[in-house]
Amino acid sequence: MTHKWNLRTLTPEENELASKLSAFYQLHPVIGRLLVQRGLTTKEALNDFFHPKLSNLHDPFLMPDMDKAVKRLNKALGNKEKILIYGDYDVDGTTAVALVYKFLRGVTSLLDYYIPDRYDEGYGISYKGIDYAAENGITLVISLDCGIKAIDKIEYANQKGIDFIICDHHMPDDTLPDAVAVLDAKREDSVYPYPHLSGCGVGFKFMQAFAQDNKMPFSELERLLDLTAVSIASDIVPITGENRILAHYGLKKLNDNPNFGLKGIIDVCGLNGKEITVSDIVFKIGPRINASGRMMRGIEAVDLLLSKDIAEAKEKSENVNQHNEDRRELDKKITDEANAIIDAISDISDKKIIVVFNREWHKGVIGIVASRLTEKYHRPAIVLTLSNGLVTGSARSVVEFDIYKAIEACKDLLENFGGHTYAAGLSLKEENFETFKERIESFAAENIVEEQLVPQIDIDAEISLGDINRKFFDDLKKLYPFGPDNHKPIFATRDVRDYGTSRLVGKESEHIKLEVIDTKGSPSIQQGIAFGMKDHFSSIKSMKPFSLCYYVEENTFNGTTNLQLMVKDIKSS
Repeated sequence: MTHKWNLRTLTPEENELASKLSAFYQLHPVIGRLLVQRGLTTKEALNDFFHPKLSNLHDPFLMPDMDKAVKRLNKALGNKEKILIYGDYDVDGTTAVALVYKFLRGVTSLLDYYIPDRYDEGYGISYKGIDYAAENGITLVISLDCGIKAIDKIEYANQKGIDFIICDHHMPDDTLPDAVAVLDAKREDSVYPYPHLSGCGVGFKFMQAFAQDNKMPFSELERLLDLTAVSIASDIVPITGENRILAHYGLKKLNDNPNFGLKGIIDVCGLNGKEITVSDIVFKIGPRINASGRMMRGIEAVDLLLSKDIAEAKEKSENVNQHNEDRRELDKKITDEANAIIDAISDISDKKIIVVFNREWHKGVIGIVASRLTEKYHRPAIVLTLSNGLVTGSARSVVEFDIYKAIEACKDLLENFGGHTYAAGLSLKEENFETFKERIESFAAENIVEEQLVPQIDIDAEISLGDINRKFFDDLKKLYPFGPDNHKPIFATRDVRDYGTSRLVGKESEHIKLEVIDTKGSPSIQQGIAFGMKDHFSSIKSMKPFSLCYYVEENTFNGTTNLQLMVKDIKSS
């Protein structure tokens, strides 16, 4: 698929400011440009950005209901009540449960944790989970990464004499559940300075407030930041502001001294001895934690994260790794079946959204399949299956199309829905499926313009291959950790050519291992990898000039570390 390249440009004044910043901070000139693009132009902003400080975390009591939440938790501890830590079955939810459980384990033994079954109970707070609490004499439930829309469920819990403290980060409705406290920085009445926390991040803030109120040292919380970093990276929340601070110190903990459970996953991923980045969490650590909830039971992930020694962690990590291998096979099978359905749709090119449904598909991987369809066809995609008598699905979107609002426009047909701008979930009765499909296709046709269906790559700077050296990369690392709103910079270089040694690699020779030089005279030979781009190989070997866009990473092979271009697109010059 042809991508449109969008080169970010600076005004003359911004270029001058970029040069001044590079000179003042002794940075490679390209880095100054990246700072200006990110709006980091004042001494104060740059100092906070380059040197994140835990002391700059916001006062947790600025969040609505935080005082109520701490007061109720203190009361439960004083009265020796049983407390249940309840969380969603994904990475954010399971890390949040592990974090809060590990912290409170130091002050009470009357603790239990609960993760709903994806297939039996579905997303969020469940009646079965509330019944479990009632049957076990639990009088306080702390819900994490879920609960903001659970009005009926909280009413049911209230009738059973069970109090809830809700810690969530999803968009609330106009009416909040009647819980003891509802902690969510996205509440309309919230004055909390940073609204983009992960679910685990909200749990962290709750524990921070509890620790402050009880004069507990912050170091007790600091040791749990590896879990927070994993949640921030996996849940694709912005890595700015408070999240940047939490991710920075969380990654440091993850690299220096992770908890036993995370160490087990690091080992099984083959990341031992490597500097772990946000990308490693997103593509290796996170999927393995997620696999338990997708394939079996999410509580297995919490069991792993709470491992008491490395031997236990090793055994449990091998189990979740096997779940991940099973997930991959199932993911490929269902993706192939979904593609076959799409291939059979004669007017697919006229549709601005993809909606596919198969009663037999495995609920645990349909979100991944939706992502793959969106990537392949560059259209919003909704993938649906049948679960517990309802058509249940996951949706993914393209740039500047709010899939949550699109689904919300059909809410009269739905039993439940929730999510974000680019990812959402929904359920509906099977008899409403065809009407829903027609309605959401009409909504997409009216609200998506053709330009949104063309895959685009935003390029931060056009550079020469000679710019790429150790100084350049060391300065680039000062922008770590990368993520939403502090994206990994994409560069373009025009008119490069094969050095003569580029070759096809991979089991099916589907990738290109590049060795290229700049036709403009730079003697620098740069190595790169272009995954899945074998169609460009003959053109590259013709020795005609071409253009690349890419990001830059380190690649370690046989003990030697080199810089490598991770190619995103190739165009003939």
